[in-house]
Amino acid sequence: MKKYNQIVFPLIIGLIISLSACQQAGKNSTGSEYIPDMAHGVAFEANLYSYYYQNTWGTESEKHKMSSPRMPVNGSRPRSQATDALAMANKGMSSHQGISIPVNGSVPYYYANTEEDRLRAMAEIINNPYPITTAGLAKGKELYDIFCGICHGEKADGAGYLVRDGGKYPVQPANFLLDEHVQATNGRYYHAIFHGRNLMGNYKDKLSYEERWQVIHYIRSLQAGSKNLVYSEKENTFRTVEIPAEVLKAKAESEKAISAVTTKENQ
Repeated sequence: MKKYNQIVFPLIIGLIISLSACQQAGKNSTGSEYIPDMAHGVAFEANLYSYYYQNTWGTESEKHKMSSPRMPVNGSRPRSQATDALAMANKGMSSHQGISIPVNGSVPYYYANTEEDRLRAMAEIINNPYPITTAGLAKGKELYDIFCGICHGEKADGAGYLVRDGGKYPVQPANFLLDEHVQATNGRYYHAIFHGRNLMGNYKDKLSYEERWQVIHYIRSLQAGSKNLVYSEKENTFRTVEIPAEVLKAKAESEKAISAVTTKENQ
């Protein structure tokens, strides 16, 4: 009997261990893990919730608190925040503490997601802070095709894929070629991109400050093309508030030459 127990008892213990160790992977479980540290990191990672009871110190709520994003220190500002968007954008960069850096989505927007502020943005935001450039229009087309074309159409006529070809869409997307949208200020477009409009969600987290304006430039170029007008880096016969880069460059060179002559005469 003693010999029997020496054989059977270890077999039972081994079977129990085998059954408990051979866990099958499931929808929310990885199953058995030989070395949990290889699949579940022990370090805290920003904005990543990775609690795992086998190798995480503290409680689950403590882990969640440590992994959650926090608000910035009071008074801090993004390094790329522009204080004068128009002046900075004309140079294609911002100057913050003597460092030249690209202008991006950190530029503040002081219009809330309300109808009152939408109307205020439409009335106050007139000029596109970026000059018309060939590279900017190309970038604007790329972004427009990705984020806008599926609804508003490749030609900006409101006939995107979700509307044509048997597609179903509960609301007709805006036709940017209509006079209402051609005559609309840039503020109407920027506010819609930043906050969204009707069934259209916002794109402030998908498009940077400069990219939003390049998309608007491209929409303007499509509107100009529909009226057989020019909207390019060299010339703009469509609207006066958007300045071609070549015109801006020529104006800067002219002002520089006049300044040089004036300085020489005063010496």
